[in-house]
Amino acid sequence: MGNIGELQTKAKEIRKLIIRSIGQARSGHPGGSLSCADLIAALYFDIMDIDPGNPQWEDRDRFVLSKGHACPALYAALALKGYFPVEELDHLRELGSMLQGHPYSGKTPGVDVSTGSLGQGLSIANGIALGGRLNHKDYYVYCLLGDGEIEEGQVWEAAMTGAHYGLDHVIGFVDYNHLQIDGTIEEVIGNGRIEEKFQAFGWRTMTIDGHDMEEILNAVEEAKKTQGLPTCIIMNTVKGKGVSFMENQAGWHGTAPTKEQVELALKELEGN
Repeated sequence: MGNIGELQTKAKEIRKLIIRSIGQARSGHPGGSLSCADLIAALYFDIMDIDPGNPQWEDRDRFVLSKGHACPALYAALALKGYFPVEELDHLRELGSMLQGHPYSGKTPGVDVSTGSLGQGLSIANGIALGGRLNHKDYYVYCLLGDGEIEEGQVWEAAMTGAHYGLDHVIGFVDYNHLQIDGTIEEVIGNGRIEEKFQAFGWRTMTIDGHDMEEILNAVEEAKKTQGLPTCIIMNTVKGKGVSFMENQAGWHGTAPTKEQVELALKELEGN
């Protein structure tokens, strides 16, 4: 297991870069980017077997950001990992930039899959895992879904597929921050018992605190011991985590902070 303190520091750095880049762009999705920052830090700085010097390494682990609007968190991690200069984050969402508003594998080093149309990432993760099996590869495919996103029917078709083919090298995460663009999950549709639903579709499931680095690492370690079925880790998180005026506020799903709010947020994050 990696150094918890170092990973927590990486998560803080990711959160600060999320705020800076979205503030600079004056456009983006801070709430759901901040809520998944701990997982992203754990994946890119401990869990995943990757090589920034060789982004297309055939044996690397893969990451599918199915909730593609949270890409500021992914971009921050990729920059800190060395896939491209941190200064590129200043060009988030600019026309012609390598860092578009949703991940684009054709232009951004380290992005394995282009995403943005919600509901499709888990199907893609299954396909990558099946390809690995056919090619006798042992890599893992990690897929992050939003709790609002799993209202999409295709997610459950993918869940059936993953279980049917026994894709034990697929590890899914649900960022369960209880909010989506139009309000709470319960108000919009109501996902109910997410863990039991994935169990019913044939998955091993766990529920953890998505901001507890040790719980994240332990859950993935347990998932890797599972044979013959995929695993879904439901992470209880806080939308806007780390910035008090953004926490648990649906309005920060897709609203960029002002210059003054950026300064306030960074001051808070520095003090946390």
